Amino acid sequence: MKIVKVSEIGFTKAVEEAVRTLIDGGIVVYPTETCYGLAAAIDDIEAVRRIYLVKRRPFNRPLTILVASVDMWREYAYLSYEAMKLIKRFLPGPLTIVLWKKATVPDVVNPMRIGARISSHTLAQAIVERLEKPITATSANIHGDKEPYNANDVVRDVDLILDFGELPKHPPSTIVDLTVEPPVIQRTYPNGPFTEEEILKAITED
Repeated sequence: MKIVKVSEIGFTKAVEEAVRTLIDGGIVVYPTETCYGLAAAIDDIEAVRRIYLVKRRPFNRPLTILVASVDMWREYAYLSYEAMKLIKRFLPGPLTIVLWKKATVPDVVNPMRIGARISSHTLAQAIVERLEKPITATSANIHGDKEPYNANDVVRDVDLILDFGELPKHPPSTIVDLTVEPPVIQRTYPNGPFTEEEILKAITED
């Protein structure tokens, strides 16, 4: 395991280290706008399996992903009209949208659907842009434990930890499942960043 302080090596080198590790099949702890996340390239099935094992996460609990743009998102999910409304209103930021997946998403990530968002954290966004493919966006903790906001509190059985210092204690992303009718909304305020009213208004307004 390698630990690098972003403040010491600089933003660009930190991104390069992360991307190189992911390309080589490794897994990376990285900062997001919510908490520290655990990344694997989503098309690397063995690396994704490691994510589950490191987190002790049941394989029947699907992972979410970060995408760099709407164009990248379209390569992995069927973007609906309602999804585009939410993207325009809330992203980049802590809103995960669940949609029907395309075959480009391996079943180990999610067998039928895929939850994704565009991160508002500059380092997370830069990693996905440079890698040119999505990464997993699950929190870098043991499944069921508290979200980690300090690099000292993350899981250790990884290849690279990008130490960005203490992160603001923001709640996990709100989740909107658009594969069902009506949409199912989870982690709303105060346990998430957005209220149900905000989400429903953005979906229904013209």
